[in-house]
Amino acid sequence: MTLPALYRIQQKFDVTSIADVAGAVRAEFAAFDPGSRIRPGQKVAVGVGSRGTHDLKILVATVVECLRALQLEPYIIPAMGSHGSATGEGQAQVLAELGISEASVGAPIVSHMDVVSLGRLDAGAEVFFAQDALAADHIVVINRVKPHTAFRSDVESGLCKILAVGCGRQKGASNMHKFDLGQTIVPAAQMIIAKASVLCGLAVIENATGGTHSLKLAPPQEFADVDREFLKQAWKLFPKLPLDDLDILLVDEMGKDVSGAGMDPNVIGFWRREGGPRKPDYRTLVVLDLTPQSHGNATGIGMADLTTRRMIDQIDWRATYMNALTSGILRSARMPIPCADDREALEVAFNRSPDLQGVRMARIANTGSLATFWVTDAVLPELRAQSHIHVDDKPRQLEFTDEGRLLPMAI
Repeated sequence: MTLPALYRIQQKFDVTSIADVAGAVRAEFAAFDPGSRIRPGQKVAVGVGSRGTHDLKILVATVVECLRALQLEPYIIPAMGSHGSATGEGQAQVLAELGISEASVGAPIVSHMDVVSLGRLDAGAEVFFAQDALAADHIVVINRVKPHTAFRSDVESGLCKILAVGCGRQKGASNMHKFDLGQTIVPAAQMIIAKASVLCGLAVIENATGGTHSLKLAPPQEFADVDREFLKQAWKLFPKLPLDDLDILLVDEMGKDVSGAGMDPNVIGFWRREGGPRKPDYRTLVVLDLTPQSHGNATGIGMADLTTRRMIDQIDWRATYMNALTSGILRSARMPIPCADDREALEVAFNRSPDLQGVRMARIANTGSLATFWVTDAVLPELRAQSHIHVDDKPRQLEFTDEGRLLPMAI
C-alpha cells in the first residue's frame, strides 16, 4: 500500500513562562507567614505527585530549601494514589525517574503505602490519608493544576486532589474513585485540612509546551479557591489539535508521563473514556508505543482502536490493571487490536477508507506535544484558514525500517 504524504503543521501557543522558577518559589515563601504554627526542628512531609510536571525537580528542591530556611526538617513522600504498581518501592522509583531523590532535592524519600482513615463524607466516601504524612508535624503538597482526564468540575487536578486522592495512596484513591470526584474532592480535602496539619501547598500552571506559566503558594484554607482560579487559566493554555474531524489519529507514543490517562482524553476525545458527544471525532485511533517512563503501565490503551505487538509486549498487566481498578475506569485497560508492526497498523487503519488519498489523518508524537504535528492533504484547507497555524507545503513520505517500524518525520 502506498500511503499518502504528510505535511508539517506548527501551531502558535501562549508560551509565557517564568524565567526563574526557583526565584519565584522563594518569593512566594518570603510572602508566606506561618505565624506561630511552626517551631524549629519540626518535620514536614512534602507530598509530590507522579505527573510529568516540567520543572518538578526545581520546584521540589526549592520548596525543601525554603522549608529548611524556616528551620524545619522536610522529607519527601509520594502522593500518587496507585501509581508505581501501588508499592512503596515502585512509587519511590517513579519519583527517582522524575529526578526526585535525596541527592537531587536535599531531603530523604519516605515511601510506604500505609494509610489511616480520617472518617466519612456525607456522600459516603471514606477519606484515607498517608500514615507517613500524618507522622510529620506539618504537610506541604506540590501539584500542577490542570483539566482532569475523567470528570468535569470547577475543581479538578490540583491541590485538593493531591490531598484527597494522591495522599490517600492506593486504598484512598480507589475509594474516592467509587464516588463522583467532582463532588467529593473538595469536601475530602477540607476534612484532611481539618484533621491534619497542612501547612501550605504550591500550585503550578504550565503553558502548552510545558514551561511553568505561573505558581502560587497557598495556605490550606485557600486550596479550593486557588484550584478554581488556576483551572480557568489552565483551560485557556491547554493545547489541543485544531481539528475536530479525522478519519485517523496516529499517536506515536502514550504513557503515564504524558498523561495520567496515557493519552489525554481532552485531546483525543472525552467520549473515548467517558462516552458522550463525539467531539472531536477521531474515528480510528492508532497508538504505536509506550514510553519507558511508564514502566509498563499502559492505562489508557483501551481508548485506542489499533496498536502494535511491540506495544503489547511492553505492558505490565499488573500495574495497568491496578491503575484501572483503582480509578474504576475498567475500559481504560481494554485491549485494542494488536498489529504485527507499525506498517500493518497503519495499513489496517487506511484500509477502512474507500478513498486512500482523501483520508483525513493527523500524526502526533503524543497528546502532550502538539506544537508540531503532521497531516494529510485532505485537512490542509481548513488549517490554512486558522491564523495561529503555519503549514509547511513540502510533502514528506512515511518511512519504515525493514522491520516495519515507523521512523520519525524529517523536520
